[in-house]
Formats: sequence, C-alpha cells, structure tokens
Amino acid sequence: MAKEINIPENPVSKFLFSSTKAGWIWLFVRLYLGYAWITAGWKKVNSDAWVGENGGAAVKGFVTGALAKAEEGKDVTGWYATFLENMVLPNAKAFAFMVAFGELLVGIGLIVGLLTGIAAFFGAIMNVSFLFAGTLSTNPLLFILATWLVLAWKNAGWYGLDRFALPLLGTPWTRKGNEFVGQDRNNTSV
Repeated sequence: MAKEINIPENPVSKFLFSSTKAGWIWLFVRLYLGYAWITAGWKKVNSDAWVGENGGAAVKGFVTGALAKAEEGKDVTGWYATFLENMVLPNAKAFAFMVAFGELLVGIGLIVGLLTGIAAFFGAIMNVSFLFAGTLSTNPLLFILATWLVLAWKNAGWYGLDRFALPLLGTPWTRKGNEFVGQDRNNTSV
C-alpha cells in the first residue's frame, strides 16, 4: 500500500487561496464580475427577445450566427455547432430563460458573496459556452477571473455571506471563540 505524500503549498498560493487576508483582493474581483453578470442578466430579463412574449428570439439569432461561422470554418468547432443546432436551437426559449436568469443569479451570488465558488463556476461555464459559439468580447477576461474565484472558493466570499454560510455547510472553517481556524484531514486545527 502506497504511503500518501503531502506536498506543502507555496506561500503565494496559500495566501491567495487560503488566507482570509486575501479576501479583499477577491472582493474586488467578485464585485467586478458580479456587476458584469448582473447588468447583462438584468438587460436580458427585461428584454422581450429573451424572456418576454418573443422569448428565445435572441438565442435563435445568436445560434444562427454561430452556425454560420461554423459553416465558414470560423471560430466554432463542428461538435459545438452540432450541439447548438440539435439541442439549443429547438429549445431556444428554455435556453433564453436559463441564460437570462442564470446571469442574474451568478451576478447576485458574486456581489453578496454567497456560494461564491459555485456562482463563479456557473459564470465560467456560460463564458466558455459563449466562447465556443465564437463570441470573444469580454468572455476571456471574465472566464479567467471566474476560474480564479473558483480556485479561491474558501476565502473569496470571506467579505460576504460565505463567511457565515460556509461554516454552516461544513466547509474547512470552524469557529474557535471569535476566530476562524482551518482543519486538516484529521480534524485538528491548523
């Protein structure tokens, strides 16, 4: 039976992804991303072409443009074009609702710092979906920042609701008096 070897974390990544002192850095990233998502989602939720009487029309137009790019051999791979054509296009209205309200929920989650890692993950999934469909815009930057927030899930919401919610969900923090401490695998304080 092989013995497990624990490799210590380097000081920079330990600070960025585990220290509550780095929470200020992630607060600014969260607010920037949250604002981007909530404004995009709010526009969609209030748009007739997304969730109104003509719900799905915007998605149909977007997918049609992506399929045209795929036919020209530009920016959209064949497997993703197949997904868009056979899954998204026939269900454009459902996807329009998912995108509009998904963007809004990701934005709210990031701004208030609630389930930050999960919110950032779903934001990154949407960014990748837009990138696969051939839309560059701010998606690469938003994807990178969301990925960093996913990596920093333990401390990215420290200055937000995660500070209170994550301990209730059984995450790596426990309260010792007025101080939060991490736990190692043996549930001993570190």
